[in-house]
Amino acid sequence: MASLDEINRANARGRAQREKNPAALSARYDARSGKIVIALASGLEIAFAPFAAQGLEHASAADLKTIEITPSGLGLHFPKIDADIYIPALLEGFLGSKAWSASRLGAAGGRAKSASKREASRQNGKLGGRPRKVKAQ
Repeated sequence: MASLDEINRANARGRAQREKNPAALSARYDARSGKIVIALASGLEIAFAPFAAQGLEHASAADLKTIEITPSGLGLHFPKIDADIYIPALLEGFLGSKAWSASRLGAAGGRAKSASKREASRQNGKLGGRPRKVKAQ
């Protein structure tokens, strides 16, 4: 069981987070645009495509219809798929964990776009990978 001191420290951290980040006042899935729309206490309204957020990438419109705002106002919960979005991270531009975001960026960046790039990649692979850069003398 947590001590009174631990509880007080946790409450202080929670207050600091709420002061630093605007709380969600409402959240809804807009079927027409296919986006989740969040109205914040700061007056800002943000919208994003669910496929870009970790945990929501495979959600259907029916899965996104019910959105609960956490008591702190800093999180959204999607009960039909048991997924959560932390609003401060969303505002920082991350719709998932750093590892998840990096894996998506790496997968997108690693795909060859043209036949010549695919062929060069195959040839480099046969030779043991991309040649090392040679410093000019």
